[in-house]
Amino acid sequence: MATRAPATARAPRRGSTRDGESRAGWLFISPALIIVGVFLIAPIVLALWVSFTDWNGRNSPLFNDNVDVIGLDNYAAITTDDRLTRDLFGRAIRNNLFYVLLVVPLQTALALFLAVQVNRRLLKAKGFFRTAFYFPSVTSSIAITGVFLFLFQASGAVNAVLAWLQVDGPNWMADPRGIVHVVIGAFGGGEPGGWDAPGFLGVSAWEWAAGPSVAQLVLIVMAVFTTSGTFMLLFLAGLQSIGAEVGEAALMDGANARQSFFNVTLPMLRPVLFTVLTLGLIGTWQVFDQVYLTRGTPAAATLTSPAYMAYDQAFTENEPGIAAAIAFVLFLIIIAFSLLQRFVLCDRDEPSRPLLRRRGPRTIASADGGVAQGTARLRAGPTERGTGG
Repeated sequence: MATRAPATARAPRRGSTRDGESRAGWLFISPALIIVGVFLIAPIVLALWVSFTDWNGRNSPLFNDNVDVIGLDNYAAITTDDRLTRDLFGRAIRNNLFYVLLVVPLQTALALFLAVQVNRRLLKAKGFFRTAFYFPSVTSSIAITGVFLFLFQASGAVNAVLAWLQVDGPNWMADPRGIVHVVIGAFGGGEPGGWDAPGFLGVSAWEWAAGPSVAQLVLIVMAVFTTSGTFMLLFLAGLQSIGAEVGEAALMDGANARQSFFNVTLPMLRPVLFTVLTLGLIGTWQVFDQVYLTRGTPAAATLTSPAYMAYDQAFTENEPGIAAAIAFVLFLIIIAFSLLQRFVLCDRDEPSRPLLRRRGPRTIASADGGVAQGTARLRAGPTERGTGG
């Protein structure tokens, strides 16, 4: 009697296994995709639709016979039409631009300085200093704004200290003059002829050249004080990822501490610097809560930001279409500034790459190449330093 050969199990098809893994993967991430789609993507798309309509904020903007599509009229109202809304938007952009140009460099420089100090080997009580520097970042911005408003009152603690130094302090939160106008006025200067005509976004050249107001300087100091701690941690993580042998190699090549930092350490911190600047640009262009708390001060017109103006148009003026248009113009401004600073920080030693091309993973060899480039800069001297990033 012939015996039957044992049946061998068929190996599963490789394609079917991959299909099963793919379906399982989509199944696991589907809750997150649903949440992101409902609470993030859908509101953005709806806001974009509202920016092209005359919706008054009542009922639904979708499938509503009372809502008409008006095209780019809302965008024209804040950029080209000769009306009060454009003038208010222009002043908000001007205020926010001064705020960004001062806060982002100052908070980045202070955060990097603090990170370098707390990363020193010989520093004692590192945990205490890291906590102390980071503590303002986790404190409520509403509470800190209230404290700063109290300190910078006309009879506040800041002016009291200035009085001890025989300095007559200004009424900080009630002085709408730009700091440039204050300096020019101190030397007896005034407005040049023809500078009062409406210019870009309805703002005259004299107003564009005013600089931040005295009241806005308070918000700038407060922003630098509260945000530097967070960015310090990012720089600290970047510094700790750079081995001690990098600095030792630079010192052996004859570099001093300053040359080692600016020619070797700082170029290796470029990815962290890009992250810090991008987060700083986003945060400063979207400033809202500090402006909201100072809306009743005499200098409120010099503190208004586009984010606060969008809120005011939506909930006070009942113009959600204009508010949505402001939000998307602000989005384009942030994208433009982010691409600009990416271009400035790109490595000039490497051939130019498209902005959207994905870079490969950084290997140890590439990191060693960065150290070698920094060492080469030190050896080349100041005549060839301009070729570096």
